[in-house]
Amino acid sequence: MKVLVTGADGFVGSWLVRRLLADGREVYGAIRPTQTPSPGDGRMTEEERGAVQWLPLELADGESVRRVAARPYDGVVHLAAVASGSDAAADPGYAWEVNAAGTARLAQTLADAKRSGRADPLVLVVSSGEVYGRGDPTPRRETDPVAPCSPYAASKLGAEIAALEAWRRTGLRVVVGRAFAHTGPGQDARFVVPAFAQRLKVAKKVGAPVVKVGDLEPVRDILHVQDVVDAYARLLVRGQPGEVYNVASSIGTSLATVLRRLGDLIGVHPIPEADPDLMRPADIPHLVGDAAKLRTATGWTPRRSLEDTLKDVVDAQAD
Repeated sequence: MKVLVTGADGFVGSWLVRRLLADGREVYGAIRPTQTPSPGDGRMTEEERGAVQWLPLELADGESVRRVAARPYDGVVHLAAVASGSDAAADPGYAWEVNAAGTARLAQTLADAKRSGRADPLVLVVSSGEVYGRGDPTPRRETDPVAPCSPYAASKLGAEIAALEAWRRTGLRVVVGRAFAHTGPGQDARFVVPAFAQRLKVAKKVGAPVVKVGDLEPVRDILHVQDVVDAYARLLVRGQPGEVYNVASSIGTSLATVLRRLGDLIGVHPIPEADPDLMRPADIPHLVGDAAKLRTATGWTPRRSLEDTLKDVVDAQAD
């Protein structure tokens, strides 16, 4: 099975590449032309990097997309995106150009390949649980309304719409995976769990009595990245075209609890101090997902506890 992974050198992409190689897949890794396929955080070994066929991809460039997507793949996992909410908020237009328009370009090129008979790949478009926006404090289901309330979430919903439109119009076998919050070794400190761990370690080192935080009240459904890529690998085989699947645990944890548990692991408990610069005015108070549909379709269930997940982040920073 030949699989194209866009964003293959990113946090999730690197873990997915490792999983697909372990499954015996022939992996093509698409990365930004300015990047090199050698992440320095240890997520891929030299042997694993050497087993991947690396391709330059710029989603804002139609010709670049055509060169990458015109090959005869059996499966595509589309991860490349403006993945940081703060980056998307800083330039919403660029987030839409990459996330929504870039997905539309990719889907059209893959549909052209299908129409010409060159390939008929299953295309997994990775979206986000954030597309649901604010709502009742209950696990979200795929049938719930979507109401994104950030440029990032809106642009990811745009990507879903573009890909599913291509499915309806051309028969391109599109599956959407809405991933809820996930973390693990290698995630950078723009994201909440590694950011908390980093600040707590600094506080312990210097003996600081306080640690700067944003709003600690939001509740999140936090998965280990390896459980998430397991879901993606299963959807490549068992996902049904035209369907949307939540990737979630159905377990909500407040950010205050995450901070406390990280403090337990690191051995430090400074007083949390609210920093206005870390607040997100449009934050979603409660975002937990129901993955019953994914479980029924693929047999997937998360294997790693929150404690294991947080420990992996802490240990990775120590390394």
